[in-house]
Amino acid sequence: MDIVLIPGDGIGPEIVESVKEVSDAMKLDMTWHTYHAGSEYYASNGKLVEDGLMDAIAEYGIALKGPTATPIGTGFRSINVMLRQQFGTYVNLRPVHSIRGLKTRYDDVDMVIIRENSEDLYKGIEYMYDNDTAHGIKLITRAASVRIFEFAFEYARKNHRRKVTCVQKANIMKMTDGLFLSCFKEVAQKFPDIEADSCLVDAFCMKTVTDPSQFDVIVTENLYGDIVSDLCAGLVGGLGFAPSANIGDDVRIYEAVHGSAPDIAGQDKANPSAILMSFAMLLNDHGMKEQAERLNSAIDGVIAEGKHTTCDIGGKAGTKEFTQAVIERLG
Repeated sequence: MDIVLIPGDGIGPEIVESVKEVSDAMKLDMTWHTYHAGSEYYASNGKLVEDGLMDAIAEYGIALKGPTATPIGTGFRSINVMLRQQFGTYVNLRPVHSIRGLKTRYDDVDMVIIRENSEDLYKGIEYMYDNDTAHGIKLITRAASVRIFEFAFEYARKNHRRKVTCVQKANIMKMTDGLFLSCFKEVAQKFPDIEADSCLVDAFCMKTVTDPSQFDVIVTENLYGDIVSDLCAGLVGGLGFAPSANIGDDVRIYEAVHGSAPDIAGQDKANPSAILMSFAMLLNDHGMKEQAERLNSAIDGVIAEGKHTTCDIGGKAGTKEFTQAVIERLG
């Protein structure tokens, strides 16, 4: 299998190396096509992405991406947003589940956040009206809304999920979120076997931290999805255990949700779990379900044992030691 590999910034190269080592240990037939992108590449080359990266993703259709840094308030645009818009990956899929052996407030979290990836405020349509006034446009279309809801219900049906919840703020944003909610209700009628309900985004946050078991598949807009998926990751130990996939008709880009953590870059301290779990998603989606289950089981086993865990969850192991422990459990 040909996979485009983007190491990214900060801890990205370290955790990406973890994936390559695990892949080799599992004797998977992978050909990695490595291209660079992000702030560090920009600083040294004056370009956000290496020449050939976009063509490679278009050719192979699969990419695994390390975290890339984005300046706050100024500077260049997000690499993630650029890739999503370039390749039409309109779905951001983020499963969240409790990790065996990782002590958190809840031990039965099992949710999937499906975030509309192509529009909303993250479309980036903003401008300065005058020196003291900035405008941002919230774009919601019927076509994109129907498309994400159809994906969500089909995902629920395929994966034997019981309920799909639309998270929005239609009581205040009656046109934009109102259209989003209206499309949800229309699509839900096509899937009578799946329970459908809706929840205001602020109420969803409160209910989730009170009792996450009341939710199953969550489908929401771009900005809300970014926020609530991080909130849900906090229920299971943090962003170190938050994998994701950006899915379009022809391209899938897998990545850890967390950032580049420049404060620990190059120190062998990063937790590679999220990108390994993202790699497991990649395997599962491309006909290697058994290998994906083995990898996830090995990650869970290392964490449950507690002898080779990283500092973010109270351990003393480094990235390399954790990776080796996963490899040993893989046999």
